[in-house]
Amino acid sequence: MKAHDGMYIGGRWRPARGQDTIAVVNPADEQVIGHVPAGTAEDVDDAVHAARAAFPGWAATPPAGRAARIAALRDVLAARKDEIAKTVTAELGSPPPLSQAVHAGVPVLVAGSYAELAASYSFEEQLGNSTVLLEPVGVVGAITPWNYPLHQIVAKVAPALAAGCTVVLKPAEDTPLTAQLFAEAVQEAGLPDGVFNLVTGLGPVAGQALAEHEGVDLVSFTGSTAVGRQIGATAGAAVKRVALELGGKSANVILPGADLAKAVNVGVANVMSNSGQTCSAWTRMLVDAERYEEAVALAAAAVAKYVPGERVGPLVNAKQQARVRGYIEQGVAEGARLVVGGPEAPEERGYYVSPTVLADVTSEMTVAQEEIFGPVLCVMRYEDTEDALQIANGTVYGLAGAVWAADDAEAVAFARRMDTGQVDINGGRFNPLAPFGGYKQSGVGRELGPHGLAEYLQTKSLQF
Repeated sequence: MKAHDGMYIGGRWRPARGQDTIAVVNPADEQVIGHVPAGTAEDVDDAVHAARAAFPGWAATPPAGRAARIAALRDVLAARKDEIAKTVTAELGSPPPLSQAVHAGVPVLVAGSYAELAASYSFEEQLGNSTVLLEPVGVVGAITPWNYPLHQIVAKVAPALAAGCTVVLKPAEDTPLTAQLFAEAVQEAGLPDGVFNLVTGLGPVAGQALAEHEGVDLVSFTGSTAVGRQIGATAGAAVKRVALELGGKSANVILPGADLAKAVNVGVANVMSNSGQTCSAWTRMLVDAERYEEAVALAAAAVAKYVPGERVGPLVNAKQQARVRGYIEQGVAEGARLVVGGPEAPEERGYYVSPTVLADVTSEMTVAQEEIFGPVLCVMRYEDTEDALQIANGTVYGLAGAVWAADDAEAVAFARRMDTGQVDINGGRFNPLAPFGGYKQSGVGRELGPHGLAEYLQTKSLQF
């Protein structure tokens, strides 16, 4: 797609307030593929005012009417799936099959789920002599990351719209073209002017202005824990609600008796997907001592099939590439065994990192505690299930995880003791209605399904 040189505010594309632009770079070949405006605080102010003006009318729209507009948006996204996939591949570097199936496909599924929820959700209930009303919180400032550019937009905007909120979106500066496509889809779907607004720009400028704006009632942010802390502090000072989906260091726990080959292969696929740029990736594989070396060999064989430029794309930019390579070097320096891959760049051009397996990783190592956000798997040994639980829970994060066992009951018993927001049992399938979010420093609040919708509602009670 051709990049827009303006902002989408109040139902139209309009010139940005400033003259500065942001270059969009294809991480696979390092070529500039477009420029978008670098939004200012004035652009954000314009967008918030448009959202505030549109809020009363949208909030008063019956749920069935909101559902119809979200369904229309879903249909437009489905019709433009090929264009979306090509755009994500160009600005994120995602391999085309992944762009089609996940980056373009999952948002259609999620948007459809909220079209159904908006029509069926109970926005009031009777408790004794009280009628309890669930009302939209107001104007939402949505700040989204680059790793799943459209999914993260839809996971915030669709429930906000279903609740009756209006939205100002500030997407990641690395992947703004996908956000512009989404704005085009909003316009084509016929949403009222000002219900959705888009401001492209840098986090410290446009993102900070959006988080601080007194006209924003809730800030929904997905990104690093460090930035999440800053946004939480800003919102707290203004007594403003926040929803934060932050980092992860998820454990893939393979209990004795589990199907080792399946658990390792699925675990490797999970980590390598999207070049490891997934906050919920199972980056720590925990295996009992008796089968540890077998698991390491299986992981090495599986990772060898993920060829850079084919099954694994580049990282999003040079900074991320250097960061991930630095973690690999640090892991080896602290005593991890390099099994496959390594810090050397596998391609002369593009921000690639070799898919890597580090074995003999212990909980004291940096690579076992910090989010690497690249195609790096850490394999860890445990002595018994209590040791496995201690290792699994032994980080500041608690976003996701997996448990494999000889039967589901054993896996569930272990999963119930994990300090994490979502656990897959013996390869459980993705569920777009299941709440997604973390314990501890992995965030505040939930996304997806009815729990995601509830984030955008506030409660009023009427006594009779």
